[in-house]
Amino acid sequence: MHAISPTEALARDLKPATIVDQAETAAGSPTRQHTALHVARRRLNVLAGHRARITGRLLESGHLGAPDLMVVLQRKAGRRWLTVARSHTRGGGRFAINYVAHTPRSEVVRVRFPGDALAESSTRRVGRLNVYRAVDASWYGGGGSLACGGELTSSTLGVANRTLPCGTMVALRYGGRSVTVPVVDRGPFVAGREFDLTEATKRELGFEGTGVVWSTR
Repeated sequence: MHAISPTEALARDLKPATIVDQAETAAGSPTRQHTALHVARRRLNVLAGHRARITGRLLESGHLGAPDLMVVLQRKAGRRWLTVARSHTRGGGRFAINYVAHTPRSEVVRVRFPGDALAESSTRRVGRLNVYRAVDASWYGGGGSLACGGELTSSTLGVANRTLPCGTMVALRYGGRSVTVPVVDRGPFVAGREFDLTEATKRELGFEGTGVVWSTR
């Protein structure tokens, strides 16, 4: 057995001790920063094939977030949230998410930072994404019975369509104004036209006579 010399024993006794962060040991890991998503601008009413866009900032514990952190756009599908687009933060935590949908739809969307080892996750709903197609429409008024039940009056909100089931909700947009109404009747019976707007729907949209409106159906 090798005998330890007095010099070796002294060097061993003077070896620096490892310093342990007691707070970190007690927690098991460093405390993650609180995060928050702030939305600055949103473009959520678009024609199919065109770009929806959401911009904002990611804050960490009240301060501007770091660059290169992933932020996602999600749409609600039943009880689930499905990710449809991704982006990464730039300087100051700024982000811009672009999403192009190719089929008409209307759905609730949110932005989400999934979190990482240093920062907690955060989520912010941003509204309803409406993806439209352009359709030819007209309007009608007067009175009489509706094919889907009830009577047509000047205050009836709805549309007539030849094939959509009664009660189907249709989001319409015209001249920057939007309304969501049910299918209440059958028609129009003019070639090329897809919707007949009731008088009340026409007023809500500021629609004039016949022309092109945007529809999610």
